[in-house]
Amino acid sequence: MANLKEIRNRITSVSSTMQITSAMKMVSAAKLKKAQDAITAMRPYAEKLTELLQNLSATLDGEVGGDYTAQREVKKVLLVAITSNRGLCGAFNSNVIKEIKNRTEFYAGKQVDVFPIGKKGNDVLAKTHKVHGHHNAIFDHLTFDNVAAIADNLTERFLSGEYDRIELVYNQFKNAATQIVQVEQFLPLAPIKSDESVSAGDYIFEPSKEEIVLTLIPKSLKTQLYKGIRDSFASEHGARMTAMHKATDNATELRNQLKLTYNKARQAAITNEILEIVGGAEALNG
Repeated sequence: MANLKEIRNRITSVSSTMQITSAMKMVSAAKLKKAQDAITAMRPYAEKLTELLQNLSATLDGEVGGDYTAQREVKKVLLVAITSNRGLCGAFNSNVIKEIKNRTEFYAGKQVDVFPIGKKGNDVLAKTHKVHGHHNAIFDHLTFDNVAAIADNLTERFLSGEYDRIELVYNQFKNAATQIVQVEQFLPLAPIKSDESVSAGDYIFEPSKEEIVLTLIPKSLKTQLYKGIRDSFASEHGARMTAMHKATDNATELRNQLKLTYNKARQAAITNEILEIVGGAEALNG
């Protein structure tokens, strides 16, 4: 009977775990809808802003971006690792951490520091890299203004010469089951090219095109970082929903197997008791 008690305890434990994972799946599904709508609504704006910047820059002569496009010899690199504050989301965080390590190997021989956004990435990368501060609270109030402050910090680090290159590493949201790890160059800005020629007389610019471009560049950088964090935020809930769905299915399967094992063990115990009774009765009759 001790064996039966152990199986009953396991069934109870698995059932409790299944209830937790099922609840977490429903919570992530609800949050995913809002996060997905946010990144889906933002992408056209970000793409249009980039297109506008490209069209304007294509009509200008020479270097337009100034310090933002300065191509210096790469000696110091800052990797912005965008992860989550919570776990139980499958390989979501580990994929970003793995890519950070790959980029570190790519820049072997150079100084590579990490700018973590998200507690999980900070906890792991702090053991192997030099990290700059904690930026975990951003997910509690994920607004453009809060992200813009971080973008200004990163931009200042590049313009001051503290780093020669800054890259973003994050999960891009495709759907609830698929997240794609992206590595984007944040600074310096890549040379802007346009396949279509834009006539200088198409528009009247006020102020000058140069001033407009230099005004758009900081806004474009803030939008790029905001989009990356929004992508990561939606990917996190998609990954957690998928992980909890699989965990619930596995718990259900394990519970069913334990119930079957319990019923077989209980039946075997009952059969043994009957055999003992019958054997005792035969011995008395004999």
